[in-house]
Amino acid sequence: MAFRHFIDIWQLEASDLRAILDQAHAMKRARTGWPKGKVDADAPLAGHTLAMIFEKSSTRTRFSFDMAIRQLGGSSINATAADMQLGRGETVEDTARVLSRYVDAVMIRANSHEDVETFAEHASVPVINGLTDRSHPCQIMADLMTLEEHGLDLNGARLAWVGDGNNVCSSFMHAAPKFGFSLAVGTPARYAPDDEDVELARELQGRIDLYDTAEEAVLGADVVIADTFVSMGDADASARLAELDPYAVTTELMSLAKPSAKFLHCLPAHRGEEVDAEVIDGPQSVVFDEAENRLHVQKAILRWCCGK
Repeated sequence: MAFRHFIDIWQLEASDLRAILDQAHAMKRARTGWPKGKVDADAPLAGHTLAMIFEKSSTRTRFSFDMAIRQLGGSSINATAADMQLGRGETVEDTARVLSRYVDAVMIRANSHEDVETFAEHASVPVINGLTDRSHPCQIMADLMTLEEHGLDLNGARLAWVGDGNNVCSSFMHAAPKFGFSLAVGTPARYAPDDEDVELARELQGRIDLYDTAEEAVLGADVVIADTFVSMGDADASARLAELDPYAVTTELMSLAKPSAKFLHCLPAHRGEEVDAEVIDGPQSVVFDEAENRLHVQKAILRWCCGK
């Protein structure tokens, strides 16, 4: 069976990414009013098993991928790093070879991006990046699906990222040239996005504009995006909160974007830190549609990876 990995958005053809989003929209519409545990009518991955490996804790990734494979007709096996020998008593390469004999696809939420790349290189089944220190491609696909669902034409749209130029920001940069939107990034110098990701996006003809302030980034934007100021593994919480505080998304900051602008946040959110409650719980916020769409877009990714 032909299969494909889903590791980074920049590696994939725009036409494949477009097909994944189109299928996600169609599958979501087809399930309107259904109980969540009901299998899709065509059960495209009946008999397939997805292994889910978690080196980082998870809510949305864990539940959305588990429900995704169930709705597609398959099943899942769930393991944390503590349950396995991955990278400890056994090499990543050997783990990939072994799991390829047991399951039909693997999703990894990992500390090291290089480990996921190595795993995919040695696996003979599809490997999906559920999050690494360098990128979060499934999240961005769900975000873009949500914006389209709310009527935004991505081609020519202006998206603004404020706060820490982290792995989610990197995946938005990867997506910009694939979908034709421009990305304005407002960060303090210490937390600027990765130079290699900026240059990669620009080489692929993506428009990435870097600013020192949140206000410059958000001005006239169609979408304002934030993420937590302190992520898993960050040891400098107090320093981060102090330096990133001017980049919090307040109602005043949102007023600089277009009146129709939407607010995105991949969750978990910390009200009063990176975003005010009035924004994330207000009418411009689409964060819970965004969270739901992790399920639908990951179903489409699984189908694409498995050639279904």
